[in-house]
Parts: sequence; C-alpha cells; structure tokens
Amino acid sequence: MTSPIRRQLTLFVQPDDATVIEQIRQTYNPLQYEIIKAHVTLCREDEIENLDHVLSNLHVIKKTQPGISIEFGKVSRFDNGKGLFLPAGNDSYDFDNLRRQVLSGIIQHPRKQAAHITLMHPRNSTCTDSIFELVSQCDFPAKLQFRQISLIEQENGGSWKTLMNFELKIN
Repeated sequence: MTSPIRRQLTLFVQPDDATVIEQIRQTYNPLQYEIIKAHVTLCREDEIENLDHVLSNLHVIKKTQPGISIEFGKVSRFDNGKGLFLPAGNDSYDFDNLRRQVLSGIIQHPRKQAAHITLMHPRNSTCTDSIFELVSQCDFPAKLQFRQISLIEQENGGSWKTLMNFELKIN
C-alpha cells in the first residue's frame, strides 16, 4: 500500500517576520505548528499535478519575477468559528498574478484563492471566543514580503518537507 503524498507551492513567512504568528500557532495549534511553518499557500496539489510544466514555469519566473508583498487584515474566524486565520487585504494583484504565471499553460483561468496565514487549523484545534479575543489584541505584521516559492511535500499526514526553493528576483 502506498502512502498518500501531497505537494503544494508555498510562500513561507520569513522567520524574522513570523515571531508573533508562530507564538500564536505554537500556543493554540501545536500540532499544525509542528507539521508546517507559517505560510501562504500559493498553489494547491490539484493545481500542480502537471509538475514538470509547473517546474518549467518556476525556472522562468525566478529569473523575471520580483518578490511580492501581501498586506494582511485583522484576524478572522472560519469553519463555523473553529479556525482562525490572518487574511490578506483587498489588493491581491501580485499574489493572483504570481499564481497565473505559475499555472500558465496548465490552467487557463486559475480559481480565485484568497491569500491567508492559518493560525489555528480546525482539523486539529478549536478557536474559542476567549482565544479569539486574546489573539485579536496581538500586533501582527501588516505587510509581509515573500522572495521565495517553495515546493513542499507531505507524506501520510506527517510534517511537510521542502523539496525545492525558487528564489525570486531581487527588486
């Protein structure tokens, strides 16, 4: 029997920018904290099934695409209040454009994906009203820079491992 393997493209939050985010994740969602670092998912596994084409696109992108910035709003709950995330603001042009470039020649019109950082994943934590109130008072970064795309893999629900990194062009 083979183990289920998932692959995604991810934008990891730089460690210097992730201090508050990771403290929240470690405190209120230790299992998810152990499985993967704070990140924004760029492309999900069903979008990158044609991995050779995706990798070819990424090799072009890393030569031409500068890093992107994402502005974030206030923490919000999701999944009937069980989950907690830091949503991106309204201007997602750079994120959407990067997704279009990665998926060029694969998916003509990629689905809209809202950039966000999950603080508490409902699969393995529950956000209560008191946790939400405490976390809402935290001073999260308003804007983050992403200069690298990572191809990551998870086997059988375990920790995500980085397979490849693609450094984006310095502005």
